[in-house]
Amino acid sequence: MTRPRAASERFVAQLPTRTRSRVQVIYSPIMEIRSLPVAVEAEGVQGLIFTSTNAVNAAAAKGVDRTLPAFCVGPATTGTAKGYGWQAEMVGATAEELVGHLLKRRPKSPLLHLRGEHTRGNVAGRLTESGLAVREQPVYQQKLLPLTPEATEAADGDSPIIAPLFSPRTARHFADIWVGLAPLWLAAISQATADPLYSLDYAGLKIAKMPTPKKMRKAVKKLAKHALRVEGGAVPD
Repeated sequence: MTRPRAASERFVAQLPTRTRSRVQVIYSPIMEIRSLPVAVEAEGVQGLIFTSTNAVNAAAAKGVDRTLPAFCVGPATTGTAKGYGWQAEMVGATAEELVGHLLKRRPKSPLLHLRGEHTRGNVAGRLTESGLAVREQPVYQQKLLPLTPEATEAADGDSPIIAPLFSPRTARHFADIWVGLAPLWLAAISQATADPLYSLDYAGLKIAKMPTPKKMRKAVKKLAKHALRVEGGAVPD
């Protein structure tokens, strides 16, 4: 599992029992999330935009006003924001859908997009250019990490490896650091995440039908089933 440990454990726990019983899980986060030591500049803001659970967690830790409405991408981010007490609403499964929804709805502004240092989609810029005032502020950083010794050892073995990738940046990083000889089966949460992986010598690649945890779990389930049928034996995940 390539996500930060807590997120990886949640994802594995929600896989079907049969899938979990047929794989050996190796946790090797290739990205570490660190909250930035900044105060959130929310004066005058009429609402928040969250495009990741990491931003929600950082905002909660910094004491951002929870009476503000929160416009969120995806069920996981929305659920996390609701759990902290925000009046959170899912307005799309992707940043593209969020932009389209907000431009059609035109909520009170300015809005504040709290995000990581590295982000895609230019949400604030596109909304502002279209007449909806949106500020943005990075509240966490995403530090790239090498594979763990356990993952490196598995990569040098002959058992098939299933590697789920959840963002284009981590996919690019994985493609850069993967040097293993083991049969590689890849699951990507989106086409943009899959694009950097085409340079790898892989046995199989499955793209989730939608960029959601539920569809990603289905992709991993199908990939594990196929890898076991083709390769046989236990599959490190």
